[in-house]
Formats: sequence, C-alpha cells, structure tokens
Amino acid sequence: MKNRVFSAAKLDVEAFAHDGASLEGQWPATELERLADAAAAEAPAAGWPAVNWLLEGEARARRAAEPEIWLHLQADAQVSLTCQRCLRPVREHLEVDRSILFVRGEDEAASLDADSEDDVLALPRHLDAKELIEDELLLALPLVPRHDSCPQPLSAPAEEEAPVEDKPNPFAALKALKKG
Repeated sequence: MKNRVFSAAKLDVEAFAHDGASLEGQWPATELERLADAAAAEAPAAGWPAVNWLLEGEARARRAAEPEIWLHLQADAQVSLTCQRCLRPVREHLEVDRSILFVRGEDEAASLDADSEDDVLALPRHLDAKELIEDELLLALPLVPRHDSCPQPLSAPAEEEAPVEDKPNPFAALKALKKG
C-alpha cells in the first residue's frame, strides 16, 4: 500500500479504493452553488452551517476477476428552503449515506445499475468529489419543503377578503328543469 495524498477536487477513485483511503472535511454551503441556489430568500446559504462530508474507498476482492472499486460517501447539511404552505423559511436537515460501485465503462454501468440496489457509475479518470457530494445533497432535498406546522397562520390576500357579489347559480336552471 502506497502512502499517497488524495485531493477531493481531483480524486483518482481507483487508487483511492485500492489504498483503502479516506478523506473528510467541511465546506461552506456557499461553495456548493447549486445547493445554495435552493435557499429561501430570507435565509441565504451564507448563514447555513458548513457541509460535513466523508469519503472512504474500498477495493473488494473477487475470485478470478479484478477487485470491485467502491466509494462510500457520507454528507450532512442544514439548509433553509421556502415552505410551500406559508412561504417562510423552513430548516431541513439533509443526510446522505451512499455506496457507489465504479465499473470500467458506461455500458457496463448502465446494465449493472438496473439490477443493483447501490449506485453504479463508470470509473472516471478523476472525480470532483465536491460535485458528487453536491449532486447527492440535491437529490436528498425534499420535493415539497414545508413546516410540520407553520409558525404563523396564512393570511388571505386582500382581494379574497372582499365580499363576494351574489351571482346566479349556474345549476339553478337545471334544478328548475328537474322539478318540471
């Protein structure tokens, strides 16, 4: 086992896995621009805690074949999104815990991915770990962010508070025909 230094910005996944190496760290949420774009206007990413992450490589031996290349990824972040009920910021905790199998080509990755519970990707020459972690955090975002119970009741717009004019019921004519 060689004593190599690995960089999250340009990670050699195969060597990382063969060495059984690990990397961990924190990034300010503002450095993950696509994730920061999801922020509620009243709670920008500059006020979020740092994103914590951990990568571990593993080469699993197989009989009469080259070892499988695995990357285990963990990340967590606190983000503020816009509640879809009250339109105020709601704090969401995102946790990611994934194992990714890397294979030699796109075709093999596509065929194995359909049958595997784990993610399967084609082995890149170099991987930007920050981009991968950001992708996984984006996938962990709730589809409809909302409070369990909104902190303030919703206020109706002024137009809806105005009294509704008496309009004839469109079904009144049908009711008259039914009686007749």
